[in-house]
Amino acid sequence: MTEALASAATEDILREAAAWRDAGRGVALATVVTTWGSSPRPVGSQLAVDQGGRMIGSVSGGCIEGAVVKEAQDVIADGRPRLLDFGVTNEQAWEVGLACGGKVQVYVERVE
Repeated sequence: MTEALASAATEDILREAAAWRDAGRGVALATVVTTWGSSPRPVGSQLAVDQGGRMIGSVSGGCIEGAVVKEAQDVIADGRPRLLDFGVTNEQAWEVGLACGGKVQVYVERVE
């Protein structure tokens, strides 16, 4: 993906998250902040989730998205940001299918 396309995709995700928030929905934003080795998405990849489970964007191409969405729902509910770790040495990562051999950290925060 070119830098211009990546920038446009990020703007779309942030624009949609802001629209959901402005409509009165709880919203969380998940961002890939660190990767090691092989990882499904690069640093800066984002996923916005609303309180009803609607999503836009991606932090993993699917392999950890379900776990991130669950955590995002918790962040919306309690307002406490989380730093999530997934990797081949992490039991949860195997459960959600991160078998690509890498590690990824995802920061999840509520959109205020």
